Amino acid sequence: MNSDKNIVKDFFQWDVKNWSKALPVWEKNVDWSKCKNALAIGERDGGLSLWLAKKGINVTCTDLNGPSDAAKKMHELYEVNHLVTYDSANAMELKYPDASFDLVVFKSVIGALSTSENQQKAINEMYRVLKPGGFLIFAENTSASSLHKFARNKFIKWSVYWRYLEIPNDLTFFQPFKYVDKKMTGFFAAFGRSEGQRKFLSYLDGFFNPIIPDKWKYILIGVYQKN
Repeated sequence: MNSDKNIVKDFFQWDVKNWSKALPVWEKNVDWSKCKNALAIGERDGGLSLWLAKKGINVTCTDLNGPSDAAKKMHELYEVNHLVTYDSANAMELKYPDASFDLVVFKSVIGALSTSENQQKAINEMYRVLKPGGFLIFAENTSASSLHKFARNKFIKWSVYWRYLEIPNDLTFFQPFKYVDKKMTGFFAAFGRSEGQRKFLSYLDGFFNPIIPDKWKYILIGVYQKN
């Protein structure tokens, strides 16, 4: 089994220090005693499925074309593979019945859907497959500052199709849900070109986060509950 000192890195896999700030928000606001099964969307390498399985939750680990072999190997290394089911899933057309899951989770996924209409479809589908009282938890990229927009257009090849959430306007996507909690975080680390650079810059984020306006931050962390 992998050493647990690296487990948060395996949960989040990149820009770890900033994206892992989602963990305390999620941990604090979900009634974990009622979470027996979960759907993880856009998992590819299976990080958040690992986190949930380590809690003893049965996880359906999905990606558009199915999770990677690396995800399966990692779950085997941590000896949680017996709790994980692998599947292909389109977030806009989930094939699962209504009220199937106690919890749905995603990280940096719905930007790839390219339009606000598609993003709303995906959120509506997540609402549909949740049981009453179930939780949607997520961390997603936002449009952030003008400097972020400029850098993405210049250096990020997928920016031509990726739609970053606009805050606060796109919070309307979650209107079917009961609001529980959210947090905005991250500014400098988005400009790092390697994981080492992002880790260094994330220390600046930790220091300056209290005084940087939320509308300039590039990560939205959310917890919502189905009524």
